[in-house]
Amino acid sequence: MKINQNFSINYTYDILFTRELFDPANPMLSDVITKNGSDKAIKIAFVIDKGLNDCQPELIGKIENYVSKHEKINMACPPLIVLGGEETKNSTEEFVKTLSMVNDAKIDRHAFVIAIGGGAVLDMVGFAAAIAHRGIRHIRIPTTVLSQNDSGVGVKNGINYFGKKNFLGNFSPPFAVINDLTFLTTLDERDWRSGMSEAVKVALIKDKDFFLWLEQNAIALSKRDLDAMEKLVFDCAQLHTDHISNSNDPFEMGSSRPLDFGHWAAHKLEQLTKFEVKHGEAVAIGIALDIAYAMHAGFLDAQTTDRILKLLSDLGFNLFHPFLLDPTGTKINPELIKGLEEFREHLGGELTITMVETIGEKFDVHEMNSEWIEKAVFTLVEKKEMYAY
Repeated sequence: MKINQNFSINYTYDILFTRELFDPANPMLSDVITKNGSDKAIKIAFVIDKGLNDCQPELIGKIENYVSKHEKINMACPPLIVLGGEETKNSTEEFVKTLSMVNDAKIDRHAFVIAIGGGAVLDMVGFAAAIAHRGIRHIRIPTTVLSQNDSGVGVKNGINYFGKKNFLGNFSPPFAVINDLTFLTTLDERDWRSGMSEAVKVALIKDKDFFLWLEQNAIALSKRDLDAMEKLVFDCAQLHTDHISNSNDPFEMGSSRPLDFGHWAAHKLEQLTKFEVKHGEAVAIGIALDIAYAMHAGFLDAQTTDRILKLLSDLGFNLFHPFLLDPTGTKINPELIKGLEEFREHLGGELTITMVETIGEKFDVHEMNSEWIEKAVFTLVEKKEMYAY
């Protein structure tokens, strides 16, 4: 006897771009929330990144004023402030606070949880929303380059557990994503720069023309040209979402993860530095390491290797960190190599690492030669002065 259950669900959500989202004259947020129609005001609850709130103490007042001017939406509770950065994911404390807010404010499936902040806060809040009542609609308002062009526009949510990045989590698309470019103007230099590594990543594996544009505009981007950053964010987000939509694997059931190019070493470096190194900074080093590895493996010529490393440097990234080496500084850090197995475990199945042999095209390898990894590390040691920002 057998019952075969078969159904499909079509996921659709908009990624919107605006400026001054909480200006009462800007109807975007209210329109998004009420687009399906309702006879009564729709309940919403905000969760805000503490770093953002500290930087913009007037933000809560702007939100409250905005909601008061739009009668079809109603704040169910005062905004919840949670720790920003990786701290919000490294324990369950902020996660439980978010679930408690949902419970206390009686947020249900007809309401919305709206997360405002960097990628880590969006990850945590998205996970909480996805499991409360088996799924509450959530809206993401990313406020960093990294979250606007990459992590905030996708379908992943999660927190860290057992000392492993994103061990707990799920795939749950947001109801909508709203990118307000004005949030980027208050970022410090590290957060402004950090998200640009993901643009280099996606250009290397998918779009040579975008890579060329990044080369031509690297100095303007490093000097905080907002118009250039707007194009970077839009094009990078478009490439990321195009991959999610057209890869035939949006929830990553397979072993290949092209959008994780450079990430096996990046994730481990974040852990080794106790997250002092930001995700985007670690990704830049991870990309540099894999590009140097590709050169030693014979996949990539030396001229193209130098060209890629120069772009990362022109954007302002350091391409080496002492934790890539052991305490003596004479050998590769053995903990770094452990990152390969942790990456395989996280993906499931066989080890699959994305590599580049020409700009704009990718391929997969299923093993990494430890000798070539060590050579790649020492290549970055040799070039760190040449490419010191």
